[in-house]
Amino acid sequence: MIDTTQDRARFGITFSLLARRWRRAIDRHLAASGLTDATWIPLVHLKATGGGISQKDLAILVGVDGSSLVRVLDILEREGLIARRRDERDGRARLIDLTPKGEDRVAVIRAALDEAEDVLLADLSDAEVGDLLGHFETMDRRMSDLERAARPEDEA
Repeated sequence: MIDTTQDRARFGITFSLLARRWRRAIDRHLAASGLTDATWIPLVHLKATGGGISQKDLAILVGVDGSSLVRVLDILEREGLIARRRDERDGRARLIDLTPKGEDRVAVIRAALDEAEDVLLADLSDAEVGDLLGHFETMDRRMSDLERAARPEDEA
């Protein structure tokens, strides 16, 4: 009989360590293209969301505090990769969009990511990767539900 409690006990640390190793492997691969995680991750998230996202929401997606993201966005804007515009619904907020140059950069990043991920996932079938993604989505929904439940009502 398989001891599933032992698997559950080691899941969190194993998953966390694997995620860190995955990130380092991706970062090494992208560094060859002159891309750092501080710059490529916001660009990829902007592309995935379709742009027009607030700095606050982008910071949440990227997993950094807003002030750290502002410095990165300043760099990306100077490089002509993003454009910031005032949110018409909230004049204090800024919305972020990719520029055509940013779209081109994301295509380069995406190609490099695909190449790295093909190597890292070589031992898994497409079906197995799909199963993993389904499990990740289930875990993500559960964590979102728990976060919503823990928020005070005035923040919800």
